[in-house]
Amino acid sequence: MTDALEAERPPAGRIWPLLLAAGCAFLILIGLGTWQLERRAWKLNLIRQVDSRVEAPPHALPPPSGWAGLTRARDEYDHVTATGTFDHGKETLIYTVLSDAAGPQKGPGFLVVTPLHLAGGGTVLVNRGFVPEAARAPAQRAAGQVAGQVTVTGLLRFPEEASYFVPANDPARNAWYRRDPVEIAAARGLTGAAPFLIDADGTPNPGGLPQGGETRLAFSNRHLEYALTWYGLAAALVGVTVAYLLLRRRAHRAAS
Repeated sequence: MTDALEAERPPAGRIWPLLLAAGCAFLILIGLGTWQLERRAWKLNLIRQVDSRVEAPPHALPPPSGWAGLTRARDEYDHVTATGTFDHGKETLIYTVLSDAAGPQKGPGFLVVTPLHLAGGGTVLVNRGFVPEAARAPAQRAAGQVAGQVTVTGLLRFPEEASYFVPANDPARNAWYRRDPVEIAAARGLTGAAPFLIDADGTPNPGGLPQGGETRLAFSNRHLEYALTWYGLAAALVGVTVAYLLLRRRAHRAAS
């Protein structure tokens, strides 16, 4: 019996590397949990900022001379208005699947992004809203191809960030999956276009399409859950380490 315990018990010199490894793992787990709490605070602040911008009265879009000074942190989701004329011949369809829709249309379809040539000069791309696959062709939603000067109200949006879950745009094939105003403007031969878009609000378009007001404003906030998971793993590691040390001590006493 004693020989068996001695065989299972690591030599005294080997216990310190095990404790050191456990300590390092504990610090990493605690660090990950704390990082998630910091991310949660950042996300809650972002949500408050977005809510305040969306609910604020709309203001005129800055002129082209001020576009370079706009930033994602300060100006994303600003409630803006812009007046100009749509260039429907250069619209771009961005593939999407609309599940949680504000309007009656949903499912697979496209976001209709159309250049708006501003009355004061410059061009801004406007995400006019969603159309189902059956209404992909402009002729199938002719009433919505409004002519003449219009005023658009919506939210200022910066380029959609790249993701492993969204394919890259393929301008050569006219296949679009991400809202990237610079890439779209280059493909459509638009010079001096804004480096951002406007997501049009839910003001109905003639004929009901495109269906505006579909900006996603719900932000995932599971950081507290993740933080508790990391802290729980840290606590479990402490428990396992303590149990191992107690068992080792008991085995040592039995062997003695």
